[in-house]
Amino acid sequence: MNGLPSAAPETVTAALAGAVPLGDFFAITVAGPERGWRPADDAYARGLRNLVEATAERYDTAEMRIAASITQLGHAARLWSPALYCAVAHGVLLDLEELQQAVNGPALRLPAPRGHRAATDGRLAAALYQTVVVRHLDRLAAGLRVKVAPGLLYGNAASALAEAARLILGARPDLRAGLTNLTAELLNTGRLSGTGHLLSASLDFRRRSCCLYYRVPGGEKCGDCALIN
Repeated sequence: MNGLPSAAPETVTAALAGAVPLGDFFAITVAGPERGWRPADDAYARGLRNLVEATAERYDTAEMRIAASITQLGHAARLWSPALYCAVAHGVLLDLEELQQAVNGPALRLPAPRGHRAATDGRLAAALYQTVVVRHLDRLAAGLRVKVAPGLLYGNAASALAEAARLILGARPDLRAGLTNLTAELLNTGRLSGTGHLLSASLDFRRRSCCLYYRVPGGEKCGDCALIN
């Protein structure tokens, strides 16, 4: 990837293991039985249809674009959280080329622990953007079966990134400088540019769009929502 040297499998495994205590969105299964998993690309081609339908049922909404938005936001969080942590905490750029998703749920799996040594010459944000947004979120956006505004989808991507950064900072305040700089650079990259901005040293974020969660029964506006006065 971009000429970056490969990271040893044990280094990638250790980086991923270090992310797990931060929460479910940071966990990626590595290796193990193949049964019950499918290539992420197959899931994207179907627009994560099974998850979108399950989300609509869970939140009791007939508006499928809302269910699609919530589903995409969750998937973005599951991509950004381990990828960002491994990069800033271990200097590992995950290789998510062969990423798989559970057949009956949102969990993610890698057939083998592969990655690269993170660049230290200003290329890391571009490489992470390519890994998460171009390789995965763009393909998911293209496969969605319901129309959702691009500004909303990439606002979701930015929101998921910022929340992952905030959680990492809470667990590892020693990473503040590198984490803050990398997050800010990512938020000014490609389709994430203009989606929102960081508000504080705590990495609180305000987006310029809304994920629509407030429209489900009992829902409310999220803390980073553009609709909050």
